[in-house]
Amino acid sequence: MSRKKQQRRMFLTAFLAALGALLLLLAAWFLFFGGTKEEEVVAEEVETLAEEEETDPQTLVEAEEGAETAISTVKEIASETDEITVGIDVSGYQGTIDWEQVAASGVDFAMVRVGYRTLSGGEIAEDACARYNLQEAAANGIQLGAYFFSTAVTEEEAREEAEWTAELLAGYPITYPVAYNCEGFQNGSSRQAGLSVEERSDLAVVFLDEIEEQGYTGMFYAARNELADNLLWQTDELELRYRIWVAQYSSYTTEAPDYDGEYVMWQYTNMGSVPGIDGYVDLDIAYFGYSESAAAQDESAAEYVEADPEVGVDFEEVDEQVTAKDVTNLRSTMDQTDSSNIVAQLQNGEVATRTGKGNNGWSRLTYNGETLYAVSSYLTTDLSYTPVSEEEDDDGFKTKFTTVSEYVTAKDVTNLRNRPSVEDPSEVIVQLYNGEVIVRTGVSDVGWSRVEYNGQTLYCISSYLQVVEQE
Repeated sequence: MSRKKQQRRMFLTAFLAALGALLLLLAAWFLFFGGTKEEEVVAEEVETLAEEEETDPQTLVEAEEGAETAISTVKEIASETDEITVGIDVSGYQGTIDWEQVAASGVDFAMVRVGYRTLSGGEIAEDACARYNLQEAAANGIQLGAYFFSTAVTEEEAREEAEWTAELLAGYPITYPVAYNCEGFQNGSSRQAGLSVEERSDLAVVFLDEIEEQGYTGMFYAARNELADNLLWQTDELELRYRIWVAQYSSYTTEAPDYDGEYVMWQYTNMGSVPGIDGYVDLDIAYFGYSESAAAQDESAAEYVEADPEVGVDFEEVDEQVTAKDVTNLRSTMDQTDSSNIVAQLQNGEVATRTGKGNNGWSRLTYNGETLYAVSSYLTTDLSYTPVSEEEDDDGFKTKFTTVSEYVTAKDVTNLRNRPSVEDPSEVIVQLYNGEVIVRTGVSDVGWSRVEYNGQTLYCISSYLQVVEQE
């Protein structure tokens, strides 16, 4: 029997014992003093109440060995099953996701961040990939849940967040729960930093109550250490009202996290790898599933959206004329692994307008009235720049590199090779990890970089590198 069940049984036993003692005292008082007619009536009513307490079956309900459950879980959801399902939770930080690949990998559901309240001004903002992720995940057969990242400090703000979330979700088939998330509240820069445990918990209740009023299943997300022993949340109350989504990044097993409270979903890592997603993604286990997807509340509310090519990239806005150091591909997206996105080529001496310099080593250009992208190191503001000539190594291997001098690191981890090729006789000499800074001395228009590593001249794929600004 759980600790909570034992406490409730002890409370019920004590209550019934106290009630019995009270009835005996009242009966003795009436017998001793004889009582008035009115007092005799009261005594009869008390005796009747005592009889009802003994016969009313509702008085036995709490004493039965029933399983504890959240209010949300007893809602009738005809398609819900007890199947264990696997999922991911995503936001704009994952960039543009290839949902066809994600679906083929076996992912059952996706918890999509729809928005957040900003730290500085406290305004509600839509996640850059919210509608695209909802649209494409559903189109590829992945069932949808959602979450909102709150920094609400008043009940009015929490209710506003829930109403905004429900309005955005109305156009999509939301089958899994809609979760409340407000990580980072202990950070001094958080709007919620000064709130008490009770105040923050009350805000979560306001949000989730409103979400359920809007027809969705509410779920509360927090880390295991925040939830345990009611340390940073009124966990006992929350888990009896809503489903709990607990985060604990321990060694993954298919059983459960190291958490004694009630929960129905487990986020077990933030360093997951899933085909179709560049970089890491959160992975989740749900101890329930659905035999069919829910229908959208209002399909007309969801307009078709294209992927935003600038998701996850911070651009410094500029307005300057540039040319290619030699010849440079201008692409519709910032992806060198696919030639289908090449729209045009910028020749040396030909001029385009650069409108932004990204923190990922790409530039945004205006060319013939289109917004296109090119690798920044292939461009120059020196409109009289003369291209370098073709170089040949000792083995006669020819590659044309434009000379540069800049610090770079790996976006994640990348191979450094003895030749700018992935085919024999090219060999991997060493791997470069994110945070390890080296000097890039040249770039080629076929997607390779020349770098210096521990006194060696090596080569790697340019798109796997990012420029590091040195102070």
